[in-house]
Amino acid sequence: MDNPRPAERPLWIPDPARAAASQMAAFQAEANRRFGLGLTDSRALHAWSIQEPAAFWNLVWDFCDVIGNKGERLAADLDRMPGARFFPDARLNFAENLLRFGDDRPALVFRGEDKAQARLTYAELHALVSRLQQALAAAGIGPGDRVAAMMPNLPETIAFMLAATSLGAVWSSCSPDFGERGVLDRFGQIAPKVFVACDGYWYNGKAISIADKLRAIVPALPSAGTVVIVPYLAGPEGAEAAARDLPGAVTLDAFIAPHAAKPVAFTRLPFDHPVYILFSSGTTGVPKCIVHGAGGTLLQHLKEHRLQSDIRAGDRFFYFTTCGWMMWNWLASGLASGATLMLFDGSPFAPSPHALFDYAQDEGITFFGTSAKFIDACKKEGLAPARSHDLSALRTIASTGSPLAPESFDYVYDAIKSDVHLASISGGTDIVSCFVGGDPTLPVWRSEIQAPGLGMAVDVWNDDGRPVRGAKGELVCTRPFVSMPVGFWNDPDGAKYRAAYFERFPNVWHHGDFAEWTAHGGIIIHGRSDATLNPGGVRIGTAEIYAQVEQIPEVLESICIGQDWDGDVRVVLFVRLKPGAVLDDALRETIRRKVRTGASPRHVPAKIVQVADIPRTRSGKITELAVRDVVHGRDVKNVEALANPEALALYRDLPELAS
Repeated sequence: MDNPRPAERPLWIPDPARAAASQMAAFQAEANRRFGLGLTDSRALHAWSIQEPAAFWNLVWDFCDVIGNKGERLAADLDRMPGARFFPDARLNFAENLLRFGDDRPALVFRGEDKAQARLTYAELHALVSRLQQALAAAGIGPGDRVAAMMPNLPETIAFMLAATSLGAVWSSCSPDFGERGVLDRFGQIAPKVFVACDGYWYNGKAISIADKLRAIVPALPSAGTVVIVPYLAGPEGAEAAARDLPGAVTLDAFIAPHAAKPVAFTRLPFDHPVYILFSSGTTGVPKCIVHGAGGTLLQHLKEHRLQSDIRAGDRFFYFTTCGWMMWNWLASGLASGATLMLFDGSPFAPSPHALFDYAQDEGITFFGTSAKFIDACKKEGLAPARSHDLSALRTIASTGSPLAPESFDYVYDAIKSDVHLASISGGTDIVSCFVGGDPTLPVWRSEIQAPGLGMAVDVWNDDGRPVRGAKGELVCTRPFVSMPVGFWNDPDGAKYRAAYFERFPNVWHHGDFAEWTAHGGIIIHGRSDATLNPGGVRIGTAEIYAQVEQIPEVLESICIGQDWDGDVRVVLFVRLKPGAVLDDALRETIRRKVRTGASPRHVPAKIVQVADIPRTRSGKITELAVRDVVHGRDVKNVEALANPEALALYRDLPELAS
C-alpha cells in the first residue's frame, strides 16, 4: 500500500499525570509565562520553536541551566543555511556542563559482557578527569588540538573525552574492532596529537587482542607524539606489554602518575568552537570528517534528553552503542542532566540473549536505548522480558539505527513492557542528534515516529521542492538549527559541506532520508533516499519491504537493492535464513505473497536470492549501496567501513542475477 493505514488506537497513551509532570510540559509552561503565549500542547510548542528559533534556543539555555556566558546576541544570519550562527558572542566549555555535579552519586556504571564491571561516582569521575587533564596539558594539548581514541565503551573513554574537551581540544573516537585502514582513513585526516587505545576487548565471550593492529597504526600516525594504552583485556600487564611495542607509548597509569587530583579547570571558548569530529560511514569513499561545535551539541542534546526523553537527575540512562557511533556522544551528554550513564561493551547477546535485560533489571535502568535490529533479533529469539525480568523502573525505550518495523512496535508492548514510552528516533552523525523522535506527552502509534524535534523545521518535499502530505518524499529541514556542523575538516571554503546537504535544495538542509508525514503528525522513515528503489519510475523505500519480509519466521534478515535490467530497474531481495531453512519455491512464494499483501504489488521482488551473510557498517547498518555496487561489477570504494567486508564476495557474479 502506498500510505500506511493508521491503527485504530494508539499503542500507548501517556498517563495524564505523567505527561503533566514531564519536563516538556514544564518547558511549555515557562514559554507561555515568559513570552505571554497560549501554547496548549507540544505541537503548538514545536510550531513556536521554529517560528522563533532565537527565543526558543535561548529558553533552552536558561531552562537547562547551561553554564557559560551567553553574550549579547542570540543569533545572526538566520536567513542563511549554511551561515546562520547561534549565540555568536557566547563563551562556554562543553565538559564544564557535563561535570557540573561532583558528589558521591553514581556517574558511570560499566558492564563488559560478564567479564568486567566498574563504577564511578561523580566525585571519582572528577578526580580521574582532573588527572587526565593535567597529563594531556603536559603533553601539549590545548584548544583546537585533536585527541583520538580507539576504545571500547569504558568509563576511561568518557573521562578522556571530558579531559580533552575541558582544555578545548577536539575529541574523535572509534571502536577497537575497526580495521587498520579504517582507523587511518579517519584519524589520518585529522592529525591527532594524542592517540588513546586499549590493549584489546571482549566480544561474544572471546578475548581479542589488538596488539598487531596497533603496531601497524601507531607508526602511521606521526602527529601523535603521545600514545596512551588503557588496560582492559589483560589488565595492567597487558597494557604494559602493548606499550612496550609502540614508539612513544605509555600506559594509562604511567600517564597520570605524576598528577594528583585537584579541581578541574575549564577553558571557555566560543559557542561554535569544535568539540567533536565524527565520520560518515565511508561506504562511498574516504569518510567525511564532520566537525561539531560545543555549544550546539550541548544545547541540542540537553533539549533531546530533558524535553523529549524526560531524562532527569538520578535516572539510569543506557544506550547500546560503540564509540564509533554518534549515539555514544549522545549518551555521554546525559551527564549534563545528572543522569547515571549505564555503559556496556561487547555483544548484546553475551553471555546470553538476556544480557541487556539482565543489566536493565539488575541496575534499575530507566531509559533503555538500542537499535531496531536488536529489537527485531529479540523478537526472532522469542524473548519475553515482560515475563522473565523485573523492568518496573523502565520508563522509556528508544530505538534508532534503521526504521523500526510495525511488528517491532507490537513486540515491544506485548513482550517487553506494556506501559512504556517507545521513542523511535532518527537523525544522524551529520547533526550528532535527531530530526524526529520521541515526545513524552504524545501517544505512540504503530510504525510512527512521534514528532519532529523541537527547534527542527522538518518537512517532507517532493523532487520539485514542494511540501507533500500523504505521500513519500525527501526529508528536509527548512530553517537553521543549533547542531548543524561547524563544517568539514580540511574543507576550507566549505564546498564539500555545501555539496553534502545544500545542493539539492538551496538554503535548505537535504538529509537523504525517504520519509512521509502521518495522519497523526508523526513521521515514517522509509530508508535512505540513495537506497530507494525505482522500478518503472516509482520510488519505493526499502524499509517497507524489510518490514514485511522479516516477519517470516525462516528469514533472519534481508537486504534489498535495485538492479539495472533491460532498460529499467528490478527489485532484488537477498535473504539470510535460519539454520536449516532453505529458499525453495514455496518460501519464495510466501515472501512474494507477504510483500504483495503487506506492501503493494510494486514492492514484490523480481529475484529472491539466499545468502550466508549481509554486509553492514561498524554501527550495524546494512549497506545497500555496497551490495548494489558489487552486483553491478563496480568497486566498493571503502571496504574498511564495513564490519564484515568478506560478505561482499557473496554478491559477486551471481548466476541467479544473470537472467
